[in-house]
Amino acid sequence: MTAAEAAEPAVVQATARSFHPDTRTGTVLLDDGTEVAYDAAAFDAGGLRMLRIGQRVRMAVAADGRITALTLVTLPLPD
Repeated sequence: MTAAEAAEPAVVQATARSFHPDTRTGTVLLDDGTEVAYDAAAFDAGGLRMLRIGQRVRMAVAADGRITALTLVTLPLPD
């Protein structure tokens, strides 16, 4: 694996578990059942205005496990 490949975020899918519109934060469930939190910066990076529980999402995940962008599976992740 090259350094450039290691620096690229992983792209994974999950299901929205919670969303707090006031703070634009929430949690998602990975397909293995693991719950992962996302912050307002990750939500804002995806260009969404709201998220409903149960929606499928696509996420960019940094090497440290932090979600850096979150959007619906039918929309592209930002560059």
